[in-house]
Amino acid sequence: MRKILSIVLLLIVLFSCNSKDKKQVAKNEKPGKTVAQNPNNGWREIRAAVVKLDSYDGKRVLESGQGFFVDENLIATKYSLIKGADTVFVTPFNSKKRFVANKYVAFDRINDLIILHVDGVKRDPVQLLEGVAPKSVKSKYISPNPGKVIQLFSGKVLNLATINGTKLYRITNRIRKSSFGMPLFLTNKKVFGIAFSATSNYTMQSFAVPSFYIVALLKKRTAKPVLLQTLQVGSSQKTAAENAKIKGLVLETDAGNITIKLFNETPEYRDNFIKLVKEHFYDSLLIHRVIPDFGIQTGAADTRYAEKGDNVGWKGPGYTIPAHIVPGLFHKRGMIGVPRKPDRSNQRRRSDGSQFYIVSGRKYFDKELDELEQQNNYKFSAAQRKAYKTVGGAPHLDGSYTVFGQVVSGMNVVDKIVKVETDRNWRPLKDIRLIRVRILK
Repeated sequence: MRKILSIVLLLIVLFSCNSKDKKQVAKNEKPGKTVAQNPNNGWREIRAAVVKLDSYDGKRVLESGQGFFVDENLIATKYSLIKGADTVFVTPFNSKKRFVANKYVAFDRINDLIILHVDGVKRDPVQLLEGVAPKSVKSKYISPNPGKVIQLFSGKVLNLATINGTKLYRITNRIRKSSFGMPLFLTNKKVFGIAFSATSNYTMQSFAVPSFYIVALLKKRTAKPVLLQTLQVGSSQKTAAENAKIKGLVLETDAGNITIKLFNETPEYRDNFIKLVKEHFYDSLLIHRVIPDFGIQTGAADTRYAEKGDNVGWKGPGYTIPAHIVPGLFHKRGMIGVPRKPDRSNQRRRSDGSQFYIVSGRKYFDKELDELEQQNNYKFSAAQRKAYKTVGGAPHLDGSYTVFGQVVSGMNVVDKIVKVETDRNWRPLKDIRLIRVRILK
């Protein structure tokens, strides 16, 4: 009898444990939890295409994250992970060996993407979704932890929206900093985006940069890989010498063309502007700020995909530039300057890395100029006073903002834009875009 009771108790315990295990598996299958997968269903081959990245500037460690092969020797990841780096070490998930990637074939500052060229290793690439992922579809990513069983973390796609000036997927997966750049998969094993997290509406949220941007970037890749060092802020002596010979640039806008010249007295601003032009950074950006008696402003990275009602003009290329105020270059009508954040959050008065304004201004009287001198503790020269009284401008900016160029022709276009109707944030009610910028050799 005792033997029978013992067997019954043992069966009850075993049944209880089995039920508990089943409940735990069910719990783990909810979005964001770990799900064990059959290693023979294709995920093992895909895991070989996912890598860990460590970026360096010399011997200094910059960032760590993830990436994935989009061609046999090309890796897609977030540009911000390798910004300022000259070398990136690549470790595939299925290997302990590190490989070097110190070149790239394409990048996109606005969508925060780069495609690296890696030496010494080749992998079968992942498949990229070329279209838009449906709402509420399941999203999965691969755990970097080694093991015989491939582990996936599951969530879902909420929607595709314009977030901080960029088209992004909102996702329910929880993305940690060390996982930025990871590929996100659909159930058909196609990659629909690159994962990261950021603050939006004062809360930390998870997002994915859509894969269709990667597809577009692959079509623009260079035939020959370029060193990562060329992406760092600044230019070589050879590049600076070439830029100094450029005759001018044409700003093609929806309202007409504006031809400008850049001053060699501010070479860092000249070289930075030309670099961004060659990257096509300015293509399709909004003229997002129009202020009567002042001028027009463009170059904000958060305006390319901006929708009606979006508060824009707060995003640059990811860096700022030291102020360079040159005596004799002041804010008379037709001058081009660079905005910056207010002094309270920008004590060194560093300029935005991509935005610029063109002064239309107005004419001033001596009394007004005297008052501005007292308010700003700044003394106007005789040439400045004459220009502001006869030609006009924006004298209140002198001494605090960098001037780096001037309009050669097309001020009639600037004047036409200044007259358009705007909202309370000075954004035109009808979008006006900077279509592209052409260099005049």
